[in-house]
Amino acid sequence: MNISYTIEQQKGKIARKTTTPLLEDEQSMNRYDEVLVALRRIIRATDLHSKQLSKVSGLTSPQLLILQTLRHHGELTVGDVARKVSLSQATVTTIIDRLEKRDFVRRERGSTDKRKVYVHLTELAQQALLDAPKPLQDSFVQQFQDLRDWEQTMILTSLERVAHMMDAQHIDASPVLDLGQLDRTDSGNH
Repeated sequence: MNISYTIEQQKGKIARKTTTPLLEDEQSMNRYDEVLVALRRIIRATDLHSKQLSKVSGLTSPQLLILQTLRHHGELTVGDVARKVSLSQATVTTIIDRLEKRDFVRRERGSTDKRKVYVHLTELAQQALLDAPKPLQDSFVQQFQDLRDWEQTMILTSLERVAHMMDAQHIDASPVLDLGQLDRTDSGNH
């Protein structure tokens, strides 16, 4: 009887050993699936918000960010705007060109230094800003700032690691939650 009990014990140990790695693989597979789903949700939320913003205000997220920056700081040069919104000067110039065609901004030479050109909001832009929904990053930033320092660091480190895993660490990006080219043409608003 001792022999059969020992054999049954051994069979149980073997069965547990062979099933444990499978469970770990299944858990691991579920974890990476969950990460991919979370990434997809972030992309989808960004896409939906961008479409909502465009539908309601006719603006892209980068355009709204530039208009808000101008409202907050008053007159700025294109270079100043680019630094404040963390976009290249070329991208900001293209966006401001489009905003100027739509009569949201105007450019004026400086009164004391004629070499400098300042960008100003128009009344139309002021009204568009009143009617526009808040950019997605505004809500995110508020909630992120409410987190403890260690939580912020953990999120930042994890996302930087994900960017590295996706070979995206060298891609230039700005803190604008939007999809596609930042200086893209608005549909119907060329």
